[in-house]
Amino acid sequence: MSRLIVTDYTFPTLEVEQRRLAPLDVDVEGIKGGDRAELLAKLPAADFVLTQFARLDAEAIDRMEKARVIVRYGIGVDNVDLDAARNRGIPVCNVPDYCIDEVADHTLALVLSATRRVVENAGYVSAGNWGLAVPIDAMRCLKSMTVGVVGFGRIGREVVSRLAPFKCRILVNDPYVAPAEVEELGGEMTVLENLLVNSDIVTLHCPSNPATRHLINFDTIDAMKAGAILVNVARGNVVDSAAMVEALKGGKIGFAALDVFDPEPPPPAHPVRTLDNVILHSHIASASGEAVLKLRNDAAAIIALACEGRPLPNVVNGVTGPARVAMSVR
Repeated sequence: MSRLIVTDYTFPTLEVEQRRLAPLDVDVEGIKGGDRAELLAKLPAADFVLTQFARLDAEAIDRMEKARVIVRYGIGVDNVDLDAARNRGIPVCNVPDYCIDEVADHTLALVLSATRRVVENAGYVSAGNWGLAVPIDAMRCLKSMTVGVVGFGRIGREVVSRLAPFKCRILVNDPYVAPAEVEELGGEMTVLENLLVNSDIVTLHCPSNPATRHLINFDTIDAMKAGAILVNVARGNVVDSAAMVEALKGGKIGFAALDVFDPEPPPPAHPVRTLDNVILHSHIASASGEAVLKLRNDAAAIIALACEGRPLPNVVNGVTGPARVAMSVR
């Protein structure tokens, strides 16, 4: 019998994974809550590793004495040290088509909440009032605005396709995409500086990697239009939180609609929790029952392929073929 270690999970049980892998004689063992000490102790026995949010750094990967694959529940792999896994010959796979529509829908929900001030107006009426909860100038119409979309991957493309019917101008920045692909969906390709200078709304859909960490910082915020709206459903560390909070307090950023933050969760006393020009969600843009079931089945299917010695899909760290695990050096 081989063993799958699930480093952490937010599902009630691991029944979905167990049901898919039981015919292959794979024992599924999960670490509820992702205890670090328990994880490090159990990794040497893992033939396969499935992770949600737990940090799989070089120390953790060095414990993987016989792991054949690391699979991430989701798209982003920023919690996995890809170089360390590559050095050990362990492929890292993700599930790239998970939650595309959910996150794109959530982006539009945040954009409309920020421009139509949905939360404030609903709360105002619930408190016994009637009329506008905000100054009239805070109520905006998308048709008269320019929206800057940073990142034109699967989610960015769906966001652009959803924005187009609102008749706003759409600017896109993605150095890895041909301008014709953007124009086909009604957007205009441009450099980041031009996007920031001209956009009334900036929405982030790029991955977290060394090139994008703190992409939105004191300098890039300074380049943004005064009073611009910032939407982030990507990763918290794409934005320098201190710079953003300072800009929100000073009005340089007029409003922020965030599904992610750095750190997560923010400390209870963090000012981002109390600013009246912020909507903050708890990394839930991907959530739907349908999406989570697909995610779990797809992740388990990759484990099944590894168990059967078959080619793996969605390898993100360049390791092909069976894992070649070096002797532990800890």
